[in-house]
Amino acid sequence: MKNFKTIDPNNLSTGEIHKILLSSVTPRPIALASTVDSNGNVNLSPFSYFNVFSAAPPVLIFSPANRVTDNSKKDTLANVNETKEVVINLVDKNIVEPTSLSSVYYEKGVDEFIKSGLTKTSSTKVSPPRVSESPISFECKVNDIIGLGSGGGAGNLIICEIIMIHVNNELLDPHGDIDPLKLELVARMGGNYYLDIKPENLFEIKKPVGVNAIGVDNLPNHVTKANILSKNDLARLGNIEIIPETKDVNEFIKSNRLEKIISLEDEKEKIISIHKKVKEFLGQDDLVSATLMLFSI
Repeated sequence: MKNFKTIDPNNLSTGEIHKILLSSVTPRPIALASTVDSNGNVNLSPFSYFNVFSAAPPVLIFSPANRVTDNSKKDTLANVNETKEVVINLVDKNIVEPTSLSSVYYEKGVDEFIKSGLTKTSSTKVSPPRVSESPISFECKVNDIIGLGSGGGAGNLIICEIIMIHVNNELLDPHGDIDPLKLELVARMGGNYYLDIKPENLFEIKKPVGVNAIGVDNLPNHVTKANILSKNDLARLGNIEIIPETKDVNEFIKSNRLEKIISLEDEKEKIISIHKKVKEFLGQDDLVSATLMLFSI
């Protein structure tokens, strides 16, 4: 049993809660939001309280929080209240430093595009410019703004409906789809840390097959009798649709010359040996063999 530090937010200051949340809810995607006020003054600022929430209609939400230090509101929030438009630009490694620089608390009216060195490109359907260097930009109309509180640290949900998308052609695969291995975005961590999402760090998990998956509860009872298979391993094994038939298991054992393991007299030793072999097959991404091995007893 793991030991946990249990925290009641009511016993903490806003700053302490803020620090815990930013350090624990990670990694967070970054929305580099460009807006204009009613006089056409441009503002650019990053937000990591951000994600996608709907596809029909396509909706992004980000949240400029009131500043914890003095409860002041950010220019982005004032601008979207005035114009109901925003461009959300995604951030990759090439523009992470300019993005960070654009977060400085400049006085109202200061153009963060100029301060950060990023380039404006005219949008198609909205007034705010998009960031030319951004790999993907979303032109949005603001459907709603929901204040979550009145004090410092309170969020303001800006619900944005996407009305135009711009994707760098270099990110597309031969089918015209966005290639995740080419989209090297960065994500926000706690403190001064960011995460560089490199292709070599990506891994695939096959989506569950749905209602036909047998689930972990239908795996053999011996799966809990050794500390070799992890929760991830068991979930992969539980993602099969049909429990293998005995004849298929026996044929597998024979063809792979695994009788020696199955014939072990010591039950504990046998289970450990089987689990090690299952783990080996999973490491080779051979779920079929791993499953047949698991159901061998």
